[in-house]
Amino acid sequence: VKIWNIPKSMLANNITSPKKELRGHVRRVSLIEWHPTANNILFSSGYDYKIMIWNLDTKEAVISRPVKTLDAHRDVVLSMSFNTDGSLLATACRDKKIRVIDPRVGTVLQVASYRSHRANKVLFLGDMKKLFSTGTSRWNNRQIALWDQDDLSMPLLEEDLDGSSGVLFPFYDSDTHMLYVVGKGDGNIRYYEISPENPYLIYLTEYRSHLPQKGAGMMPKRGLEVSACEIFRFYKLIPTKSLIEPISMIVPRRSESFQEDIYPMTTGAQPALTAQQWLNGFNKGPILVSLRPGSQAVSCSPQFPEPEPSVSTAEPRQNHVRGKKLLEDSNKPNGVEKRRKQPKMENLPKIEKTCACNDLDTLERPPPKTKNELLQVFYRQQEEIRSLRELVNQREIQIRQLKLQLRNLCMD
Repeated sequence: VKIWNIPKSMLANNITSPKKELRGHVRRVSLIEWHPTANNILFSSGYDYKIMIWNLDTKEAVISRPVKTLDAHRDVVLSMSFNTDGSLLATACRDKKIRVIDPRVGTVLQVASYRSHRANKVLFLGDMKKLFSTGTSRWNNRQIALWDQDDLSMPLLEEDLDGSSGVLFPFYDSDTHMLYVVGKGDGNIRYYEISPENPYLIYLTEYRSHLPQKGAGMMPKRGLEVSACEIFRFYKLIPTKSLIEPISMIVPRRSESFQEDIYPMTTGAQPALTAQQWLNGFNKGPILVSLRPGSQAVSCSPQFPEPEPSVSTAEPRQNHVRGKKLLEDSNKPNGVEKRRKQPKMENLPKIEKTCACNDLDTLERPPPKTKNELLQVFYRQQEEIRSLRELVNQREIQIRQLKLQLRNLCMD
C-alpha cells in the first residue's frame, strides 16, 4: 500500500515517490478504507484473507508492521464499512457471510450465514443500527437486503431487483436518509428512503441513462453546490467513451436562501480522535460542520510526521490514497481546530457604527420638505436596512458556529 501526497495546486509534474509505503500483505491488496473519525488510521485487505490496521502517525517512510491484523476470514474480503464512530467494522466475504467485527480486539460479534442471500457489498446505515447489503439470491438474481446489526440471523427485508450480473454499489446519505444503488454495467441509479420503522426501505425513483457505468464515486457533502440545492453528486465512470461524468442530485426549489431542512450539520474533515486515542479504546462521533455559506470551513489536510530522511517540499500537500481531486474549500480557515476561541467576525464594528451614525443623523435631521429630500431619506433607510440585514446574517452565522463549538466541547 502506498500513500501519496497531491499538492493543493494540483499536479504540475508526475509524482514518482510516495509519502509512505505499507508492507505487510503477501498477496495483492484489494480494499483500502480510512477510519471515519480517527486521524491517520488506515485499514487494508488483500487476497491473503487478512485485514491489517495501520497507524500512519509515525516518522517512518516504510512501515512493515501493522498495529493489528484481523484474521477472521477464510476467503477474500469483498467489502468493508464502518459505523458512525468507527467502533465497529462490517465485512462481506466471498464465503457468502457478513461479519460485524470489533476492529481493536479482533473478535467477531455477529455473523450472517443466511443461505438465500450471497452478499457482495455491505454498508452501515449511519446511526440507525442497521446494515444494508447487495448481492445475489439463490436463483442468481440481483438482490438487496436490510439487517439489524445486533441480530444477523435473518434479514429485516429482502428484495430481488433483476437478473443482471453486475455488482450493485450502495451509497448512503445519513443527512437526508437517502440510499442510492448503482449497478455495474447498468445505466441507472435507484433511489430509496430509509425509515427506522417498517417498511424500512421505500423505493422512490431511479435515474436512467443509455451509457453504462463501470463504477461510481461520490463527492463529500462539503463539496456540493448548496445554492443549487444539490444533495448528492456521483462521478460515473464510462469506459466506452473514456470519460468520468458528474451526475448531480438536485432538489427542485426556487428559493435562493439556505435550505436548512436538506442541509443539516454534516460530517467535517477534521478528525475527532488521534490515532493513539482510538488505539487506546476511545470512541467519538465525527465533528460536525455547517454547510451554510459564510460559515467557517474545515481543512481536510491530514498531517503526517515527516520521515527521518526528510525531503524538502516547496508547497504544502494533502494526503490521499486514490488520488481524487481536492476540494476547493481546503484552503479556507479551519474553524473547528480553533473551536475554543470565539469566531472572528469581520466588519461587525464598522456595520454597528454605521447604523448608529445613520440613526443619530436621522433623528437630528428635520423632516423632509421636498421630493429630493424624501428620496434621500428613503435611500438612506434602504442602506440602513441592508446593513442591518447583513449584521443579522453574520450574527446568525456566529450563533450557529458557537452552537457547533458547544456541541463539540460537550462531545469532548
